Amino acid sequence: MASVQDIGLSAAINLLSAFAFLFAFAMLRLQPVNDRVYFPKWYLKGIRGSPTRSRGIMTRFVNLDWTTYVKFLNWMPAALQMPEPELIEHAGLDSAVYIRIYLLGLKMFVPITFFAFGVLVPVNWTGETLAKIDDLTFSNVDKLSISNVPPGSPRFWAHLTMTYVFSMWTCYTLYMEYKAVANMRLRHLASESRRPDQLTVLVRNVPPDPDESVNDHVEHFFCVNHPDHYLCHQVVYNANDLAKLVAQRKAIQNWLTYYENKYERKPSSRPTTKTGYGGCWGTTVDAIDFYTSKMNDLAEKEAAERSKIMNDPKSIMPAAFVSFRSRWGTAVCAQTQQCHNPTIWLTEWAPEPRDVFWDNLAIPYVELSIRRLLTTIALFFLIFCFMIPIAFVQSLANLEGIQKVLPFLKPLIEMKTVKSVIQGFLPGIALKIFLILLPTLLMTMSQIEGYTSVSYLDRRSAEKYFWFIIVNVFLGSIITGTAFQQLKSFLEQPPTEIPKTVGVSIPMKATFFITYIMVDGWAGIAAEILRLVPLVLFHLKNTFLVKTEQDRQQAMDPGHLDFATTEPRIQFYFLLGLVYAAVAPILLPFILVFFAFSYVVFRHQVINVYDQKYESGARYWPDVHRRLIICLIISQLLMMGLLSTKKLAKATVLLLPQPILTIWFNRYCAGRFESAFSRFPLQEAMVKDTLEKATEPNLNLKEYLRDAYVHPVFKGKDFDRPRVVDEEESNPLVATRRTSQVTTRYNSEASSSVTATPEANKHTGSPRQTATGYFHHLFTSSNPRSFDDALKYVTEKVSLEMNSSLTKPPSNDEIRKAIADMNPDKAPGPDGMTSLFYQKFWEVTAQDIIAMVHEFFTSSSLYPQLNQTNICLIPKTERPRDMTEF
Repeated sequence: MASVQDIGLSAAINLLSAFAFLFAFAMLRLQPVNDRVYFPKWYLKGIRGSPTRSRGIMTRFVNLDWTTYVKFLNWMPAALQMPEPELIEHAGLDSAVYIRIYLLGLKMFVPITFFAFGVLVPVNWTGETLAKIDDLTFSNVDKLSISNVPPGSPRFWAHLTMTYVFSMWTCYTLYMEYKAVANMRLRHLASESRRPDQLTVLVRNVPPDPDESVNDHVEHFFCVNHPDHYLCHQVVYNANDLAKLVAQRKAIQNWLTYYENKYERKPSSRPTTKTGYGGCWGTTVDAIDFYTSKMNDLAEKEAAERSKIMNDPKSIMPAAFVSFRSRWGTAVCAQTQQCHNPTIWLTEWAPEPRDVFWDNLAIPYVELSIRRLLTTIALFFLIFCFMIPIAFVQSLANLEGIQKVLPFLKPLIEMKTVKSVIQGFLPGIALKIFLILLPTLLMTMSQIEGYTSVSYLDRRSAEKYFWFIIVNVFLGSIITGTAFQQLKSFLEQPPTEIPKTVGVSIPMKATFFITYIMVDGWAGIAAEILRLVPLVLFHLKNTFLVKTEQDRQQAMDPGHLDFATTEPRIQFYFLLGLVYAAVAPILLPFILVFFAFSYVVFRHQVINVYDQKYESGARYWPDVHRRLIICLIISQLLMMGLLSTKKLAKATVLLLPQPILTIWFNRYCAGRFESAFSRFPLQEAMVKDTLEKATEPNLNLKEYLRDAYVHPVFKGKDFDRPRVVDEEESNPLVATRRTSQVTTRYNSEASSSVTATPEANKHTGSPRQTATGYFHHLFTSSNPRSFDDALKYVTEKVSLEMNSSLTKPPSNDEIRKAIADMNPDKAPGPDGMTSLFYQKFWEVTAQDIIAMVHEFFTSSSLYPQLNQTNICLIPKTERPRDMTEF
């Protein structure tokens, strides 16, 4: 059993490793040559760029500004300063909600730690029962646990009370977080720009028709059953073989680029390679000619495979992406049964184009049930077979216990330094090494199950990984550790005493989990921000493969939040905290450090590094909530089992309502919030459709959706992301110069002066007159009198009741809520005050603001100052004289 000295040594090693990683990151991120490694997200957004050639050679690679090194830790406050609404806009809702999981851990465990150390630690420390048990291995750390309280002691009422307190606080924080995330998702869906997946459903298991092809059958079905809303569709092709050829071509292209660059650097001799695998053996040939020939061969195979797919009816799968004219029509189709046979014409919301896992669309639907059954059986055996390496890891953590069975290890164990290193550091690192390959294996199993979106594959893999951690890492560590440590005691004592020994020994595993937290949660998180592997790979690619700026962009590896791996790992820390809060509170401070440190690190990574593969709108949150509820129930059941060994039958009975109430709480939360993550309300869909028709009456949806769900291998260029339309740029509520020229019958004098030559501009007035004249003309109404021609083609969607509800004056509470929802740091109003002023001093300003709003709704009059516009001209030269120089 690890002692205080062992834990101290482990803490020193891991803290030193974490500080070394953080210091290396702080230095490396300041160097211009590493800018694309540590800030790739800003390059992908086009905000950062490569250093200009005008800078010195040295300054293009090394930062010579010594003042930046003085502030080398400023990345920490910078990571915390971005407000959450801006973070959602910058990184997406998935990333913002993921970071909230760490914040949830702090909200949950800071009060729990306070009560545990204030109430339970003194109760445990003064119990003095471990010293009275013969042949039991323990340390001073274990005296802080519930094992040190004698059986039948009234002290256990403190643990029982705190168990209820911890459970109620946990449920409260989970409820509030579920509510907050659900509201965030609804606001995100309401404000989100148009995307193809909002107007598209995935249709699977299209029944065969002897008279029609799949393409015609889909069109016929939806034209008949959704005549007012069906727009177009894209059938699904089995292009998996073609995708493999495309991947091979990209790999060959990298080698060809490498040898071409090598030849450019040294044109005196052409590079050579061997024809064997990886260029390691075989005949020596000219490298450029060899890979050029392979590229040509692959191009021919690609063309043949592409032609085969397009001409062979068997390549068309019984599935299609069907798009509609409105979100309302899409929601109706995605959320209803299409025919009397519930096994055909199956519809679901289409994933966004980035999120589609194209390989699985080629799997026949009838195979899915069998695949998932076989995968479940394989997972069961994998979980229990993995007990063997877990038992080996636990043997490293319990050398004193092994000494009783294997006395020849005694000389090694008695060496204090060796024992401290082995017990305090090696078990945690060994367990982490055993778990490295597991996520890849679980993801492969999820892919075999046949799910069609990357986001759902991540969620399924996370589910598998969670249960693996529960059974192997948690329960397996406790069971195998206890068996090794107390083997001799089990053999010598009566069978009736074994449950008592197990009950006492389970809390003593806290020391092992402390070492694991320090390895994985401290040093591991610090290694994450260092990005050592992407750093090395980027410079290798930059040296050997990069020829153009586009190549350098592709050489970046921003990475992404790996939900399938990181989510279950976070939930494992929640489990440890909930289980050991009332059993061994000494573990809680280590968990708090993990949550706080991870929150800062991953916030920085989300802001500056990660580029997400998809955006699901936080659809994974119900899974997170459900798994945290499972963690809470496990902690309650273990507490009941532990107290049952302490001669407290009445106390155990009093704990029975806990898991029952927790299950009821989970069902209530699911009924209250879960629909927000699986369905799109028809009312919200109609509102977005109405607004879109009003602001974009000439939108060509068919052209917008034409290539959205075409397989990437059929696209003219590499597939990056869906075409997301920025509402304000493409169809603004305030007309731009381009749109004003299209919609007005008259040429704008201001617009002509803006585009005129400098000579012409000199005669059109000052830049101030030009700019103000342009916007004055742009926003001057022509006072049209007849709207009949414009409105006769508009279908009425808003009823009189809806219109009355929309135009009625707001209540005082609605005005107050609107002020509270405003961003406190946005631009100030005409009085120079930001929204923060009115939010903090609402009681003082409420009467004036409410009166102004009510006056607007009754008389349509508004303070002129609120419509004042400041035109800011940014000069392009030092002394601008005309409009073209702004």
